[in-house]
Amino acid sequence: MTRAALLVLADGRFPAGGHAHSGGAEAAVKAGRIRDARDLEAFCRGRLHTSGLTSAGLAAAAALGHDPAALDEAADARTPSPALRATARRLGRQMLRAARATWPGDELDALARAFPRGAHQPVVLGLAARAAGLGPRDAAHCVAYETVGGPATAAVRLLSLDPFQATAVLARLAPEVDQVAERAARAAHDGLDALPAASAPLLDITAEQHAAWPVRLFAS
Repeated sequence: MTRAALLVLADGRFPAGGHAHSGGAEAAVKAGRIRDARDLEAFCRGRLHTSGLTSAGLAAAAALGHDPAALDEAADARTPSPALRATARRLGRQMLRAARATWPGDELDALARAFPRGAHQPVVLGLAARAAGLGPRDAAHCVAYETVGGPATAAVRLLSLDPFQATAVLARLAPEVDQVAERAARAAHDGLDALPAASAPLLDITAEQHAAWPVRLFAS
């Protein structure tokens, strides 16, 4: 394993398309559920322990070597919102392009052939971590951090929030990010049936509403 590879994969500048997505923050801001740093922290915490935990488990399982096709089916079953399924596959397609250019390998090539329209992003990220020589905990940490980092970055743009405050939110959530990543990695070792399936119905509902907006700052 290499710590530097983990930094590359987790870097917000990795060209995987995540910067164009708010993780539900845009809809939450419009609905008045995120107005300041305190609201942002509550939103990120809820996302981390629901959809974040679920996605981290899928990524950890992919990094561990579980069948990516079975994991993609599991991701579909855990994503009731058509808008979020479409977003996950778009992000997965972009992540796969970046990963194949960065860490070329047979497993990533096989995934591209099997899913020409894109596999779910957490599954792709897990295989990218595996190609980079990283393990399931590393993959889970990347996804868990991305779960809170995306909305925090989006809130800076959406609310003109002080970036120092947004970064402080991420720092306060760091212990919980570690806990979620560890829980997800343990579940991956126990097999597909043990993977988390935590849900966030409000995120699903607002994702469908957001997808119908004629004008929006973020893709999701």
